[in-house]
Amino acid sequence: MRLDKFLSQQLGISRNLVGRELRAGLVTINDEIVKSGSYKIQPEDEVAYDGNILVQLTGPRYFMLNKPEGYVCSTDDPVNPTIIYFIDEPVADKLHAAGRLDMDTTGLVLLTDDGQWSHRITSPRHHCEKTYLVTLELPLADNTAELFTAGVQLHGEKNLTKPAQLEPVDETTVRLTISEGRYHQVKRMFAAVGNHVVALHRERIGNIILDSDLEPGEYRALTQQEIDSVGSTR
Repeated sequence: MRLDKFLSQQLGISRNLVGRELRAGLVTINDEIVKSGSYKIQPEDEVAYDGNILVQLTGPRYFMLNKPEGYVCSTDDPVNPTIIYFIDEPVADKLHAAGRLDMDTTGLVLLTDDGQWSHRITSPRHHCEKTYLVTLELPLADNTAELFTAGVQLHGEKNLTKPAQLEPVDETTVRLTISEGRYHQVKRMFAAVGNHVVALHRERIGNIILDSDLEPGEYRALTQQEIDSVGSTR
């Protein structure tokens, strides 16, 4: 990566301001002052600004977050708090959610700066399964599982939903697995059969299951096995 781009990301300033800091001799690489923004940083280089070492990112990053209610899955929102608030990592704003959740939905969110990896989760052609714990307003009707297996007609859409697996937990709680990512799909599916979703919690994306040790707002890096599983979600 070019030095000026790296400094812009790390310091949160424009390339023009980076040039000023470079000319002032405030940037060193391996304890030597460097004034050229075009310098290509190597993985082993130690970059410092005004005597403070800057962490250099060496590759793609992958995290899971137990998202609490009341946060949006974006890196920047002028109105609502975002999930990036919880991520204590360098250049956290370069991460993005691989499969977003609504503001009032909780549970598993995957964050990465690897666009190809997240595409394998979000692209409809990969049919990545997602499992949700759903709390309903009304008791589950006896034929709901059968209807979801056959596909239901969502308001304003031409095609039926793809077959979904529904597992009753108790009278008003179910576990639902879908392989699509239509807008507000779970809520709209239950609305289509005359029920209403009170609470929604995502437990699984593909073969990645939310770590039960993570409290709401906590996150951890994915294991290599979890990262590799995204290429073989079905």
